[in-house]
Amino acid sequence: MPTAALPKRPTPLILPLRIIISAGLIALRLSCPGVVAAAESPQSEAPQNPHPGQAVYERALAYDNNRDWVQAKQAYKQLRQEYPDYPNLSLVEKKLAQANIGIIRSGIVIPPESIVYTVQPGESLDKLARRFHTTLTLIVENNSLTTTRIRPGQTLRVWNAPFTIIVDKTNNRLVLKTDAEIIKTYPIATGAEGGTPAGEFTITSKISNPTWFHKGEVIAPDNPRNALGTRWLGLDKPQYGIHGTIQPELIGRQVSHGCIRMLNADVEELYDLIPLGTKVIIID
Repeated sequence: MPTAALPKRPTPLILPLRIIISAGLIALRLSCPGVVAAAESPQSEAPQNPHPGQAVYERALAYDNNRDWVQAKQAYKQLRQEYPDYPNLSLVEKKLAQANIGIIRSGIVIPPESIVYTVQPGESLDKLARRFHTTLTLIVENNSLTTTRIRPGQTLRVWNAPFTIIVDKTNNRLVLKTDAEIIKTYPIATGAEGGTPAGEFTITSKISNPTWFHKGEVIAPDNPRNALGTRWLGLDKPQYGIHGTIQPELIGRQVSHGCIRMLNADVEELYDLIPLGTKVIIID
């Protein structure tokens, strides 16, 4: 019986592939005309235009780097006022605060906040500091004095604008201001469960490197367990004050027993600027 011939299978069509490499783009092209498989070329991104306030910021930064605090302050204020949508406005605020502190500590005379004063017979730096509601440290720094002795007829640059401190418990911020403007805002820690009292108080004591009297124990300033840090600014409410810390990671939180904690560098700066009698307003 004859065997039936099996039908021939059609030979599969094999289309050779060629790899084309052009400008970093790999494409597979079928030899069959008109059929192309290729990766899409990425669109090149159009260059972004700089923010219109960037030129002002760079000008302010140049003044800043040259420690021209007055020009830097004006430029940062211009940037803040004219370009409120500037992308890094928080940095601008920090730079403005730095310029404000620079002006105060450099002794630049900008009436009425600061004046040039001629020393009268019988006066001392302590008397002048009390008279002008400033600190002896600031007068010495403003005039690059190497001694606390002064003589009649000597001219001194003196900061003349009283400070006020505002403590915002909700946001854990301490604001240093004059009647004219905010000088600087500092991060702080306040009392747990509302432990920091609200109200109006006065700075009545200042201690550098304070000893901590805690539950009958005397903890020396150089003891790493001394929770007061490097400075103490006592309020007229007993046992409450503004001080440094040995736990900087807790700044920004409500964790203290009622006092106001600051970073040590910040409380040292504040200590040098504010005299006894400075008003402290604490708000919820």
